[in-house]
Amino acid sequence: MALKTTAAQMVADARARIKEVETADAITMVDDPNVVIVDIRDIRERQRSGYIPGSVHAPRGMIEFWVDPDSPYFKEVFGQADKTYLFHCASGWRSALTVATLQDMGFEAAHLREGFSTWDAQGGPIEKEDKQ
Repeated sequence: MALKTTAAQMVADARARIKEVETADAITMVDDPNVVIVDIRDIRERQRSGYIPGSVHAPRGMIEFWVDPDSPYFKEVFGQADKTYLFHCASGWRSALTVATLQDMGFEAAHLREGFSTWDAQGGPIEKEDKQ
């Protein structure tokens, strides 16, 4: 079955219109109190690979509802107008699609271009025990 648009094309289209942050730059943002790092990976990925200290876990399937103040699922962490939001997944594909969707909603954010996959290799801090 041929699709109208492939997943790869959707990611490429999203990346062409959103802000991407390189891993080395994101590592410098970890301790910045004005940055909220949002991990959209599955909880099992966080448990297996660890996670960025201080990151907020927001499952991909709920993110649009969690950022929408009119949604019954709204989370206050996403209501901070003075914060910079940086989303990430494992390889940067899901987070690119997520940020493009959020941008369409009027929620400004960026994403970690290569995802968590390069975080450890480039010296990014990791916590292993998920406290969620």
